[in-house]
Amino acid sequence: MTGLVVAMDGPSGSGKSSASRGVARALGLRYLDTGAMYRAITWWMIQRGVDLADPEAIAARALDPVLTLGTDPDAPVVAVDGVDAVAPIRTAEVTAAVSAVSAVPEVRRRLVAEQREIIGSGGIVVEGRDIGTVVAPGAAVKIYLTASADARALRRTAELTGTTVAAQRAAMARRDTLDSTRKADPLAKAADAVELDTTALNLEEVIAEILRVIKEKA
Repeated sequence: MTGLVVAMDGPSGSGKSSASRGVARALGLRYLDTGAMYRAITWWMIQRGVDLADPEAIAARALDPVLTLGTDPDAPVVAVDGVDAVAPIRTAEVTAAVSAVSAVPEVRRRLVAEQREIIGSGGIVVEGRDIGTVVAPGAAVKIYLTASADARALRRTAELTGTTVAAQRAAMARRDTLDSTRKADPLAKAADAVELDTTALNLEEVIAEILRVIKEKA
């Protein structure tokens, strides 16, 4: 398993983060949340008053934030310019803005390069929206997680601060549209990915299903 790369894609609230960490733990692999990287850049832009309605303004600052990412599934690290950002990047404000920032090609080019560097020789579970299609198209195992809109909204509300289920359902519908229709690396299921619907499954069941797929594929 030391060289294994597991690509975990899917929309918000499908269970990617918890499942990815659980799988990484079970197999003794590293873990990378690429969505946290986009959130970190978004948070940095908000803190500095960058106009997020202006893609050119975002592009001009895309290389400025210094990101530090940890790959221990039991102790995820996200820091920006040396400041711990684990909690700030999970606010409703960041969630509402991250699609606009992540749609900017300059941001994506920077982060995809950093993600590929972290993935390196493998031994990692990587979650996001374009892992199997763009970041690591050669991954040995590709999983695409889905869930009903209600289930996803409930899960995301539990993860974030300052929001409600109704607000998250509406926000996620908007974000799904933005992420799947953007020109740069849209959210999409890789042709060779195994799709898992997690609506009726608890976390342990999702992890067990993913481990079963990995055993078959790897």
